[in-house]
Parts: sequence; C-alpha cells; structure tokens
Amino acid sequence: MSLPFVYEKKGHIAYFTLNRPHAHNALTPELVCRLADAVEDYASDPQLRAAIITGAGSKAFCAGGDLGSMIPLLAGNRAPQDEWDRRVLAEPKVMAASSLRDYPLYKPVIAAVNGYCLAAGAELLLGTDIRIAAQHASFGYPEAKRAIIPFAGSLARLPRQIPHALAMELLLTGDTISADQACRIGLVNRVVPAESLLAEAEAVAHRIAENGPLAVQRIKETVMCSSGTPLSEGYALEDEARRAVLASDDAKEGPLAFMQKRAPQYTGR
Repeated sequence: MSLPFVYEKKGHIAYFTLNRPHAHNALTPELVCRLADAVEDYASDPQLRAAIITGAGSKAFCAGGDLGSMIPLLAGNRAPQDEWDRRVLAEPKVMAASSLRDYPLYKPVIAAVNGYCLAAGAELLLGTDIRIAAQHASFGYPEAKRAIIPFAGSLARLPRQIPHALAMELLLTGDTISADQACRIGLVNRVVPAESLLAEAEAVAHRIAENGPLAVQRIKETVMCSSGTPLSEGYALEDEARRAVLASDDAKEGPLAFMQKRAPQYTGR
C-alpha cells in the first residue's frame, strides 16, 4: 500500500506530495503527521532552499480534510485509534506545521495546484509563498455550506492576501472560483497548462535556490513577522535582518562573483 504522503529531496529542492488521488488527496491524520514531519525536516536541513507542494494525480491538489477520519477526530466525534490520531490531538506542532500556520518556516514554499483546492486544501495554500495553478484548478472555502468554519488560518490570512470584500464573499458564500478568477484576484500568481505545471514550479524553485539562502530566508521571515505591525516595528525588523545578512559570507560572495563575472557559490553562512 502506498503512503498517503511522499517527501523527496532533489538537490536543493524539497517535494511535498499529497498522495491520496483516489480521495482527491483529502487530509487524514497520517497524512498531516507525515506532512508536519516533512515541513520540520525541510526547515532544519541546510541543503534545502525551496520546496514544492502538490497533489498526486490530475484531479486534485487537496479537497479538504477527510470526512471519515480527520473531521470526526477533530470534532470529538471519534476516539483516537492509532498513533497518528493521538499525535494530531496531542502535538500542537502537527496541525501548525501541516497547515503552514503559526509555525516558524522561513524557507519558501511553492504550490503547484493541479486540480481541486478546497477547504483545508485552500487553507494550506494560504501558507505558501508562490502559487501556480493548472488551468482546470478550482478554489473555494465551502465550510459555511456545512455549518462549520475554516480553522486553519483562512479567517485571518485570506482577507490579508486578497481584497477584503472578495475574501468575505468566498468565505460567506462557500462558492468556488476558477483558476483564472483566482489569478485575477491575486490568490495565485499565474495559470499554466496542466502538462506544464510541475516544470513551471520547478523553474521558480530553482531560481530561488540559486539566490543567497540566508537572504531568502531573512526576507521571508521579515515579511511574515512585520505583517500587521506598525511601520516603525517593521523597519526595526528590516534593520535587524539587514545587519545579519550584510555580515554574512554570502553577502561578500555575491558582489564579488558579480564583479568577477562568474556564478556565485553560496553556502548559507
């Protein structure tokens, strides 16, 4: 039996694949535990500089939490039955890291959205940094239709990432939108043919991985930590990041390589 989640490393790139195509890659306790562990490993591995998250198959990125296992467990309507269930309930890191919510991940994550991106899948999307969608992808937060609410960050994040009125329409109606609509409102960066999706995501990941890794991480960290703060606090965080980055070996290597007309050799130090 195949695992519900696959984690791979290829050079400086990490690959997260939700691997339940028969169930539209719906999230089970085992899947979210394995994803959380992979996110933690990605964050701590100095060789990894960018990550791509996608879903197996051609129909879905992720259609949400599994209605037979994950949702009843979180609602308290099903007792934990194995180690995965117990970890979901006992380890706060599991839900935080697997939803890219309230977890200190300062390395970039690129979403390759290959189909349905709904409910918890659309919430996971909001924790990524760059989003590329296949033409047939669709997006939505249908929780209100089932008399529940999104609870993996969307109520706080979605109105910060797209215009308030559009965010409220999506959240309150539960309607879905097409990939083209998602691109127009800024929810995704661009839309590409399905057969080009992974290659496009990899191209972006490799461009990021070629940059100074310390600079990339401090950029993301500063943007995340300054979100919602007064400008004076944001400037202070930026000044702190500037001091740290300019004191690094990579900050010396970058300009030197440019002057010598050669490719830089960054070490992350």
